[in-house]
Amino acid sequence: DFKTIERYSHVMHIVSNCEGALKTGMHPYDALRSAMPAGTVSGAPKIRAMEIIDELENVRRGIYAGCIGYFNYNGDFDTCISIRTMIMQDGICHLQAGAGIVFDSVPDKECEEVANKVRGMLKAVRFARRGLT
Repeated sequence: DFKTIERYSHVMHIVSNCEGALKTGMHPYDALRSAMPAGTVSGAPKIRAMEIIDELENVRRGIYAGCIGYFNYNGDFDTCISIRTMIMQDGICHLQAGAGIVFDSVPDKECEEVANKVRGMLKAVRFARRGLT
C-alpha cells in the first residue's frame, strides 16, 4: 500500500507500507536500528535534530515516537511508530502525541492537531473509567 488514507475517530493519516531485502549477513534488527528514530518524529538532519529535541524537551519521550513490533523466526518483521501513547503509572495516565513541524507550519494549527490526537485517547480513558457504558 502506498499513500493510503486511514480515517480514525479524530484524525486521518496517510499510510504506506515499506518492504525491502537485506544485504547478506545483515539481521532484520540492523535495518530497524538504522531507521530509528524515524525522521517523521525526529527531523533532519537526524543527529542535529535529536540534539535539538534533547535541548528543548524537558521530559523524556519514553516509548513515545519509538517502535513497537515483532520479529518472526524466518526473519520477517512488522513494526509501527508509537505516535500516540497512553501509559498508566502509579495511578496516573500519561498521554503523548505530537505534530510534524515543517518550514511552513502554523503553530496554532499544529497545537490543534495535537489536541485532536489526544482527544481520542481521552475518550478511551473516559469509556474505561465508566466501564464502557
